[in-house]
Amino acid sequence: MIEPRVAKYGWGQPVLAAEDLFNDGSFPGTEEGSLLVQAGERGEIVNVGTHVEANLPIYLVEFSQDRVVGCLEEEITPLSP
Repeated sequence: MIEPRVAKYGWGQPVLAAEDLFNDGSFPGTEEGSLLVQAGERGEIVNVGTHVEANLPIYLVEFSQDRVVGCLEEEITPLSP
């Protein structure tokens, strides 16, 4: 069994979207393939979980009141608090 990778970032940490983030079909109420967050948009990590099959950290990032998006580490860049 592969051990889960340890998360680099923590709850409450401010981040920027490192790239444009599109709906992969998992964001409700928005058409698949539509832009959710533009690169450079500021957000805050509100939860950290693990993708069970890949054993990778998944970060729930609140980019705005209606945009809490699951992100991989390579999709976000940390900011100093």
